Amino acid sequence: MLPLSPDDLPLQRLYRWERERANLRYLSQPMGGGILCEWTWAQALGEARRVAAYLRAQQWPAGSRVAILSKNSAYWLMADFAIWMAGHVSVPLYPTLAADSVRQILDHAEAKALFIGKLDAWPTMRAGVPEGVLRIATPLSPEGASDGGIHWDKILATVVPIADSPVREGSELATIIYTSGTTGMPKGVMHSFDHFAAASRTMSEEFTLGQEDRILSYLPLAHVAERVGVEANSVYNGFQVSFAESLDTFVKDIQRVQPTVFFSVPRLWVKFQQGIFAKLPKRRLDILFRIPVVGGLLKRKILQQLGLSQVRFAATGAAPLPSDVIEWYRNLGLDLLEVYGMTENFGISHTSRPETMRVGYVGAPWPHVECRLSEIGEVMVRAPWNMLGYYREPEKTRETFSADGFLLTGDLGEIDAQGRLRITGRAKEQFKTSKGKYVAPAPIENRLGAHPQVEAVCVAGANFQKPFAMLMLPAESLTKARRDEAFRAELDAQFKALLSDVNPTLDPHEQLEFLAIVPEQWTVDNGMVTPTMKIKRAAVEQAYGQYFQRWSASKSAVIWHA
Repeated sequence: MLPLSPDDLPLQRLYRWERERANLRYLSQPMGGGILCEWTWAQALGEARRVAAYLRAQQWPAGSRVAILSKNSAYWLMADFAIWMAGHVSVPLYPTLAADSVRQILDHAEAKALFIGKLDAWPTMRAGVPEGVLRIATPLSPEGASDGGIHWDKILATVVPIADSPVREGSELATIIYTSGTTGMPKGVMHSFDHFAAASRTMSEEFTLGQEDRILSYLPLAHVAERVGVEANSVYNGFQVSFAESLDTFVKDIQRVQPTVFFSVPRLWVKFQQGIFAKLPKRRLDILFRIPVVGGLLKRKILQQLGLSQVRFAATGAAPLPSDVIEWYRNLGLDLLEVYGMTENFGISHTSRPETMRVGYVGAPWPHVECRLSEIGEVMVRAPWNMLGYYREPEKTRETFSADGFLLTGDLGEIDAQGRLRITGRAKEQFKTSKGKYVAPAPIENRLGAHPQVEAVCVAGANFQKPFAMLMLPAESLTKARRDEAFRAELDAQFKALLSDVNPTLDPHEQLEFLAIVPEQWTVDNGMVTPTMKIKRAAVEQAYGQYFQRWSASKSAVIWHA
């Protein structure tokens, strides 16, 4: 284990900044209507202390689980700190989950309380909160969120803050981060306070992060990347965190913050680039870039317009980014460093370095991380911040580690002579969309397969914006549809209705873009299914992969592939 001192741990770091940086700004939160609220370190910890006192007063057993359901905000971080101070474990939930998913996680975690913050769809999520779970509504929460519970502002007005500065052992459980499994049942990834400390210290030493840095928080704090990049690093280093108000104000938010550290997913880097091309076509830009002096001035102006002119550490991850996009940003003067990790290793596995980066590779392991490939090429990682295990899932935990403690990532990879890793595919069924969201196909396939005209189904969509499904019909139905236009139109209407029925039951990142009706039967003889009639996903995707882009471009809900 990486040697840590008690002073490296999150709560101890918070108390340090509360003393040493008491009157310096820590958090900046747009409240709407042009109002911007700011908290110094002393103010942020002061609110957290009052909320911690309220949680203590509930007299729950130490280590009780307290959930957070909210978009990113200053209150999200202060709630997390309060949970820790009160001796409990935080359980973040994505702010876009369907009600069934909310209930599934809260029940599995046996959550005592739920902090409710800024949300777009609270009326459809409310039914997922079990009876008996205490609701604590934060400012910016939807109307009625505190019904039957209490509001943050009432706590601040009526509760005396804790006077002590409680600490937690490094080995204690700090948080449970839920991620979907291939069966659809969320898995709770357990991380300790040591993991927060070791990962943030390693990142800080590798890229010299410090108190003068600034970061904009906008990717979900329920995701491990934002949790380590924003929360863990700001707590360790004492730097400023600002929050985005909305998608509509996003570029203005970046310009307001002028971040020095910036992480994003491929989709946003591409959107930034497309926005520039909309103002100046790429061909004209390329010509201007080649003009001495003018080219340099133009590149600096573009970075200033994006709000990224002060960035000294920029990263991309969660999904592959086209190499030509990376090269374009490098030409602007912004090195996009590809990073790789997963919830189970706290998001810290591999990173590119400016001096050794190779486009298309996620770089070499971070310090203190060991990596090797299994016999089938699966990436295996051992790190001081590998998860403690899956909450209440000892068997799944055992299946996820080798006998000598390496995490089985489920990703396939190749390692070059300099130790840089390239991800080549997935060893498991679960896959990521281009937005970096995991999709578990089996539960979706079960819903689609319940239709009487669907004999077999395969959900795919790795590195596409949205997943989609390939449907195999009974042979007689397919034959009749080819001969009888009215029957085909009837089936077409049924499948459109099926898509409309299934999608609302799924989380937004799982919702299907289209259904493709394939013309072949999947059999043991043609290698599409096993002798027990299980779909061979790799074989099905290989058979139709050349058509995926065309299907997606058609913008049709139901596609009859000839």
